[in-house]
Amino acid sequence: MRILFLGDLMGRSGRTAVIEKLPELKKLLKLDFTIVNGENAASGFGITSKIATQVLTAGADVISGGNHSFDQREIMSHMNTGQILRPINFPDGTPGKGFNLFDGPRGKKVLVINAMARVFMNPLDCPFRAIDTVLKQYRLGGSIGAIIIDFHGEATSEKMAMGHYMDGRVSLVVGTHSHVPTADCQILPNGTAYQTDAGMCGDYDSVIGMKKEEPISRFLTKMNKERYSPADGEATICGTYVETNDQTGLATRIEPLRLGPRLMEHIPQV
Repeated sequence: MRILFLGDLMGRSGRTAVIEKLPELKKLLKLDFTIVNGENAASGFGITSKIATQVLTAGADVISGGNHSFDQREIMSHMNTGQILRPINFPDGTPGKGFNLFDGPRGKKVLVINAMARVFMNPLDCPFRAIDTVLKQYRLGGSIGAIIIDFHGEATSEKMAMGHYMDGRVSLVVGTHSHVPTADCQILPNGTAYQTDAGMCGDYDSVIGMKKEEPISRFLTKMNKERYSPADGEATICGTYVETNDQTGLATRIEPLRLGPRLMEHIPQV
């Protein structure tokens, strides 16, 4: 199975680039399944119903989230559709789903799990145990052709720990939230593909996707002069490309995807 995971959509620049380029990428990479993290798509804070529809129409099979999942209140009514996920370890009673099964190729199912880390983040239930509970119901192999975990978090150590903890049980553990693509794409010893952070889809002439002036000013003065606003230059699309074994669901290949003007481009050859 050929899978593409795209990192956090950042504002108009990032979402426009993905909406425009995703149909072409699906053909170029011969993709079977596509996940997009959309939690910064609406001016950097959350996602609206309109944007979600545009991303799904462009070819995403599912949109994952993070700490900004509910910043746009209107999206709550769409959370129960199953195509927009929020972190599984949010408190009981939170609208929406933290995981869902989707149709994949050749009669296989794809399980996508969205979880949020805790180090330097909001106090939430344990993401490790929350994912364990799901994996007791669904095991990789057989009818489950792939299991993908979007682990939305700050600390690289926590993301790496999750990767090793899940090694051999899922197809891919990929981090989001830091908006910087890491250079550690690898297949772990027991067959799980891993990358600490997929990076963002947005303008990299910025401070993690925001216009530079206000963040720099806050670091210099410790004062808030104005609101953060997304950088609006040409976006670079960043993500993770994975191929899996049809029998086991484990990874056989992982590569980064970088497409755009600011970072060194890398497009997997298929």
